[in-house]
Amino acid sequence: MANDWLAIRSPDAAVKSALDVLQRVFGYPAFRGSQEEIIGHVGNGGDALVLMPTGGGKSLCYQIPSLLRSGCGIVVSPLIALMQDQVDALTQAGVRAACLNSTLDWREAQAVEQAMFGNALDLVYIAPERLLLDRTLAMLDALYESRKLALFAIDEAHCVSQWGHDFRPEYLQLTALHERYPAVPRIALTATADAATRSEILTRLGLSEARVFVSSFDRPNIRYTVVEKDNPRKQLLAFLSGRRGQSGIVYCLSRKKVEETAAWLSLQGYPALPYHAGMPNAERAAHQRRFLRDEGLVMVATIAFGMGIDKPDVRFVAHLDLPKSIEAYYQETGRAGRDGDPAEAWMTYGLQDVALQQARIGESGAGEEQKRLETQRLTTLLAYCEAPRCRRQVLLNYFGESAEPCGNCDVCIEPPELWDGTIAAQKALSAILRTGQRFGVVHLIDVLRGKSTEKIRQWRHDTLPTFGVGADLDDSVWRSVFRQLAAAGLVHVELTDHGALHLTDAARPVLRGESPVSLRRPVRKARPTANRNAGYAELHPADAGLFEALRRWRSDTALELGVPAYVILHDRSLRELATLRPATRDHLATVPGIGSAKLERYGSRLLELIALGG
Repeated sequence: MANDWLAIRSPDAAVKSALDVLQRVFGYPAFRGSQEEIIGHVGNGGDALVLMPTGGGKSLCYQIPSLLRSGCGIVVSPLIALMQDQVDALTQAGVRAACLNSTLDWREAQAVEQAMFGNALDLVYIAPERLLLDRTLAMLDALYESRKLALFAIDEAHCVSQWGHDFRPEYLQLTALHERYPAVPRIALTATADAATRSEILTRLGLSEARVFVSSFDRPNIRYTVVEKDNPRKQLLAFLSGRRGQSGIVYCLSRKKVEETAAWLSLQGYPALPYHAGMPNAERAAHQRRFLRDEGLVMVATIAFGMGIDKPDVRFVAHLDLPKSIEAYYQETGRAGRDGDPAEAWMTYGLQDVALQQARIGESGAGEEQKRLETQRLTTLLAYCEAPRCRRQVLLNYFGESAEPCGNCDVCIEPPELWDGTIAAQKALSAILRTGQRFGVVHLIDVLRGKSTEKIRQWRHDTLPTFGVGADLDDSVWRSVFRQLAAAGLVHVELTDHGALHLTDAARPVLRGESPVSLRRPVRKARPTANRNAGYAELHPADAGLFEALRRWRSDTALELGVPAYVILHDRSLRELATLRPATRDHLATVPGIGSAKLERYGSRLLELIALGG
């Protein structure tokens, strides 16, 4: 049973057909990276696992083969709330697409099913739990027998991994696709997966014969910054200074903190909405819709928000609390700058964050091996936070890539000074040991600096040999020392013991003077100013008026159609229009993002606006 569009063409002709679809339907002049190779492989009936960063063009890797193969492509996605936006974007491009989920009544669902049998749809988005219903499987059986299934695309494939950062149990049953429909190619896609998660995806989805395509994880347009947590609200406000009118996401660890931060930001003049799993479904969905459709809105959220968010103009992602792993951090920061324009990933963290994450690992119902892996992942993230070298290098190394210093992170822009911290480390470790490994950082610093507090006197710690031995360093330096010791795995923060610091086995060689310790000094200079006009990147001042006029037209059009503004055209396309000022439809068709359907729908109005010049 072959739906093989490549079998009847030479490889060159097949690529030319795929390129024609890319240009004619989606309005892009050429493929990026490994897109062309992936599309050829899947289009010819092969299975694939695709790891490609957010904004790298994963969707085209299944959308184009679905258009070129006979039958309908089935896209398995866990994101019911976002399916309609994805369908709207495809419809705007002239693709026959629909979704099949619990938001449809039985008449609407029946209409979609009939359209699939009538060859009237190219792509259908479906939630995994809906896919696995007996009724849906019976429908797919019939489509399979009549050769009307083009492919299965399993989006957000990391959801299958119990060791990943977003496990969804229903994904475990998707191996049924391989067993019931062996002749239909499958493509699993994710923006990030470390080696353990990658291996589990292949095993659990029955993709042992699949080709694995791993694109570079580099997002060069994102600037990474990590700062020591010290009055985080004040720090966040300083970061947001000059960013009014920009869309962004602020991540917090707890639901309460999400609610409070959103309310506080709104009072500060930054329109913000909360989003977390404890909110009513309708309210959560409404906030998500507003974020996708409105411009300049800040979403304050737990990790419940973000997967599958296709909003291209998110200019910043800020973390007020430490994520649970470097993989989760990469996934969350990757929601910024999908359009390729300058974006920021900013995070503030302290040892209390480490204690909270370690407590969550300990309290989870996971097995000991999984807990060990999660602890290892957390330690890797700490090492990233305290690394004295380029942050992009550390991130890419984690995913198996090497890179030169990027010049676009806080470490590259303002390199930290390194110092021999062996003696300071020994003093800190000794203080932990001599106080019985039962106190947190604040008390330990008081001991080291020789402060005669009531608590010090109560525990008679002013009689210890370590009392006052660290008076030469101030509080901020000692906080940095303790964070770096935790990042290096020399101490463990125990939340169940009120944040007490415990020594690990790795601390013994340092205490004995057998292992030197190099530390980075806290950066005291002002944070470098970000590009606060990211939305106007590459624009000449003379073109700004036309660009704004085009944005207003896009906003009005999106409101009229009830779709997000970016579904009409991305900012990048609007900048091209403002800069090139095409005067004919043929010239208009050369602008990236304007395919034949959008040219037909909006071409005349765009030419009028350009002729008026803003």
